Amino acid sequence: MKKHYKALLVDDERLVRQDLKEMLSEFDIIDVVGEADSVATAATAIEKLDPDVIFLDIQMPGESGFDLLEKTKVQAKIIFVTAYDEFAIRAFEINALDYLLKPVNPERLKRAIERLELQQEDVSGITRNLEDNDHLFLLVNTQYIFLTVKSIMYITAAGDYTEVYTSSGQKGLTQKTMKEWENRLPESHFCRIHRSTIINLDFLDRLEEWFNYSYRVFMKGAKEPFVMSRRYAIRLKDKLG
Repeated sequence: MKKHYKALLVDDERLVRQDLKEMLSEFDIIDVVGEADSVATAATAIEKLDPDVIFLDIQMPGESGFDLLEKTKVQAKIIFVTAYDEFAIRAFEINALDYLLKPVNPERLKRAIERLELQQEDVSGITRNLEDNDHLFLLVNTQYIFLTVKSIMYITAAGDYTEVYTSSGQKGLTQKTMKEWENRLPESHFCRIHRSTIINLDFLDRLEEWFNYSYRVFMKGAKEPFVMSRRYAIRLKDKLG
C-alpha cells in the first residue's frame, strides 16, 4: 500500500492555491489537508496539521516563505512554488525537495511528486557543482539558515550525517553526507584531509609534521587542530602547489 502525504498549500494568492489544489487532485497519494495565505496562518496550520509536504510560496506580503522556515520547526518536505528567477532558484535548489516555477507545469509537478516518493534517495536530481558564491538555505539541527559556500570553514562527519562550521560561528548537524559534500563543493577551495573532515583552504592557517608521517592541520577559528594522514597530505600539497 502506497504512503499518503498530507499537503499544506502556502500562497497569498487564492487562485494559485486553487489551481495547485486541482492539479494535486490528480495524485492519489497527495491529500491536501490545509491552506494558508501568510506566514502567520501557515505556522498555525503546521502546528495543527503536521503536514508531510508543504508547497511554499517565497514572495508573500510582509514575510516570505523563508521567514516561515526560519521561525517554525518544520519537519515536512518543502517544495517551493515561486516566481523567482534562475539565480534565486540556484541559491536554494539543493535544500528543498524541489522547486516549481509559476505558472506550475503539470509535468514538473508530476516529477516533484515522484521525488517525494523517492525521498530516501538523493531526491534533488541536481548534480551541478557548487561555487564559492552560491547561497545555501540549509536545514541545520531543526532550523533553516542562510549561508554562503565560501563561509563554510570545515565539515566533520557525525555518523551518517555531518556537522558544518562557518566563519560567522554558526554550526550544526545536517543530513548531508561527507560524500555529498565532497562531490559538490568546489575543488579549488575545499579538500578532504581525513575520512571525517573536509576543510576550506581559505581558512587554513598552517601545517605541522606529526607522528608516523601524519600532520596536524591548524584552521583559523578552530580551537583544536585536525590530524591528516600522509595519504591525504599528498592530495592537499597538490592543491596548494
